Amino acid sequence: MPLSFSLRHDAPDALDTPLLAIILPSEPTLPEALTALDAQFNGAITRTITRRDFRGGKDETLLLVGGERGVQRLLLVGRTAAPLTRTTARRAAAIAARQAGKLGTGAMHLYLPGADTASIEGLAIGAAAGSWSYPDLQTQPPEKDRRARLESVTILADDTAANRAALEVGVATGEGQNIAKRLGQMPGNYCTPESFVEVGQDIAQRHGMQITVLGRREMADLQMGSFLCVAQGTTQEPRLVALEHKGGPADQQPVVLIGKGLCFDTGGISIKPAPEMEWMKFDMMGAAGVMGAMETIGRLKMPINVVGIIGSTTNMPSGEAVKPGDVVRASNGKTIEIINTDAEGRLVLADLLVFAKRFNPAIAIDAATLTGAIVIGLGGNAVGVFSTDKAAADEVLAAGIAAGEPGWPMPMWDEYKEQIKSDVADIKNTGGRAAGSITAALFLQEFVDGFPFVHLDVAGTAYSQSDLGWIPKGPTGTPVGTFVEFVRARAQQ
Repeated sequence: MPLSFSLRHDAPDALDTPLLAIILPSEPTLPEALTALDAQFNGAITRTITRRDFRGGKDETLLLVGGERGVQRLLLVGRTAAPLTRTTARRAAAIAARQAGKLGTGAMHLYLPGADTASIEGLAIGAAAGSWSYPDLQTQPPEKDRRARLESVTILADDTAANRAALEVGVATGEGQNIAKRLGQMPGNYCTPESFVEVGQDIAQRHGMQITVLGRREMADLQMGSFLCVAQGTTQEPRLVALEHKGGPADQQPVVLIGKGLCFDTGGISIKPAPEMEWMKFDMMGAAGVMGAMETIGRLKMPINVVGIIGSTTNMPSGEAVKPGDVVRASNGKTIEIINTDAEGRLVLADLLVFAKRFNPAIAIDAATLTGAIVIGLGGNAVGVFSTDKAAADEVLAAGIAAGEPGWPMPMWDEYKEQIKSDVADIKNTGGRAAGSITAALFLQEFVDGFPFVHLDVAGTAYSQSDLGWIPKGPTGTPVGTFVEFVRARAQQ
């Protein structure tokens, strides 16, 4: 059941709630609006602040317990001294929602002094992120032993048209991210290429989008030898899914979003080491991000044309699998020498980029958990952003900042192309370990024809192998926010 949200302009001391979360900055002072509530708690809030038991640090929390009526629990949440933004509000709200889940309150009120429309968006996105879980495959304890999951969040703010619109954006973004995270958290034997067909059909039906689904035979007819060589080793049907949101004029060139959807990546014949291979179920987070973004775009009925394209398969070793040294031909006619079968995501994306041309894109942006090299270079803190079009890259970087998914521009100099020259084909699928994320981006550029293109390497940011504090380990929801903010900004131009 999705989390329900509402706006109410109630004084904190007038509430009857199992939990009131109050978000405060570093080294806070007691806001005037909390004076009466502080009196209800016999001055405990003031004493807590004066004694510096609570200092408003990032992710800091302190719980005060009230009576049977009114504010039954008061949770102070820190947001540091950083400026109040959508991102700082998001993180603090996620922390509050996680605590609400641990307490089993079922409902929560959120109060952020000075909240504006941007921070209201952030509160909704954060509460959705902090309350999200994937219990589907776990045996649940008896009902009497369960903690109630968070089901409703009330934000204390004026119920104005602007604030309602901000809440709608936040809720829609949170729901899009939840779709992406659910796909990501599903094990590889549950999330298959067919799962993307089912999710795509559901999104299309609910939001009036047009959907196209291709399988192995249809892709063979289109001569997608690059994509199909990755699928040679699996009996599962590979899938290309395209969703068309027609919110703009009929003659408007669409924004095209493209995602890599490797439901599991063993590395193929160039098999990966066994330790931590289970994390390769997340190799489809680019495709999940496209699906999540299309959900948000559809919910908000954005007045712009957008196409979401994903390519999904699994990369498996078998007697039929593609081998190092093989040469395959992509749908634009270029031949590719396979040097390493673990460099498979770019092979899928190559044919998706050629396929995208039929939509006459205003711009194409792909997202992929493409290289370990980007994790070495940028860690888990930034998305690698690649483009030969600086204006397009700057636009995507701005969207990432707005979404709280910051990126970093990476070079795409011609000198790096030497590494992917082949002796027997037009191009090699990898240029080796040196500058691995850059040569992967340059490989993709070979399949772009006539439209601006930005590549996002989200291998370090789409999922986390450790708890991040505001969200648990696992899928983060990136790059849904970046896609949505880019499209949202384009729709307002």
